[in-house]
Order: sequence, then structure tokens, then C-alpha cells
Amino acid sequence: MKPPSLYQQVMGPQFAQLPSPLQHFHALAGAHVLSGWVEVEAPASRAARLLARCLGAPLNAHQGPIRFELEAGAAEEVWTRHFPGKTMRSRLTQAAGHIVERLGFAQLRFGLEGDVDMLEMKLVQLRFLGVPCPRWLLPAVVAEETATPGQLHFRVKASLPLIGVVASYRGYLKLPAEVCQ
Repeated sequence: MKPPSLYQQVMGPQFAQLPSPLQHFHALAGAHVLSGWVEVEAPASRAARLLARCLGAPLNAHQGPIRFELEAGAAEEVWTRHFPGKTMRSRLTQAAGHIVERLGFAQLRFGLEGDVDMLEMKLVQLRFLGVPCPRWLLPAVVAEETATPGQLHFRVKASLPLIGVVASYRGYLKLPAEVCQ
């Protein structure tokens, strides 16, 4: 029997409430390459662009194909998103009931909430260059996943007051055949 995935560990029994394609995707182990389509919004200001660069997020608005590489183990996942013209990599682990994502110079801690329609990642803590961000300065983050037959749909948006949108993209990934069954 394979060990539970990061998402299974963090969500516990709530994991079973997710739509079946999301359960299967977040239970994948080993190396996988998925493809799909993405729409990216450019950062809203110079300051937002600088922050996006520090995170490794896309800097230009565009639409096009996306390639997603997943390396999933029970203790760590590496997500590599190949946007048109930009590659963004993050490393996910779990700590104290949260998903911890290391993205560029940032470490983001998310709580996971799911139901029969979607999975939401709620930002609860941010460290930038190792320095904790005060709660009142946390960016507004939307990170959601939904599913349709054969596809995982995602929407990610992070913005700060006075700075605007730092990173925003949405689209879908085609799920592997074994996930769609």
C-alpha cells in the first residue's frame, strides 16, 4: 500500500469529499507530465513586476499551452509549470496541518479546504527571504481547483493593496488516463 500523499496527509478525511479527478490527481506518486491551456495576466505595476520576478512568476500576459511536470512523493512534491516563455517551479511539503510551498524567495503556508465542487488553498502565512510577513500585509490570494471529466481546472491570483496583481493565471490540465477512469 502506498503512503498517503501530501494533500491526503493535510486534509485527512476531508480529502474524500473532493471531486474524484482532484482526489486522483493529488494522490499521484512519481513523475508525471501533463499538458493543457493557460491564460496569464501581467503584473499590475512595476512593484508587482519586481515581486513576480522574485517569485519566478510569469511577467507577460499571454494565452497558450502549458506543460506541468509533477514529481510527487509522500514527503515532498515538485511542481514545474512551463508557461509560454517562462518556467515557474515550486516545492511543496507539509507542516503542522498545512501545505508549505517554496516559490522563489517566498515560503507560503496554506490551509486546504475542499468539498464536492472544489479545492481551495487559503494563505495563512508568508515568509519572504525568511522574514515573516505580518498578517495585515498578507496578499489576497485565490488558489482554486475544480474538475470536469478528464480535466483539472485551476485559478490562481495574488495581489497586494497599492501594488495590484502580482501573479494571475487560470486554465486547465488534461488528466492522465488512469486518473479519468
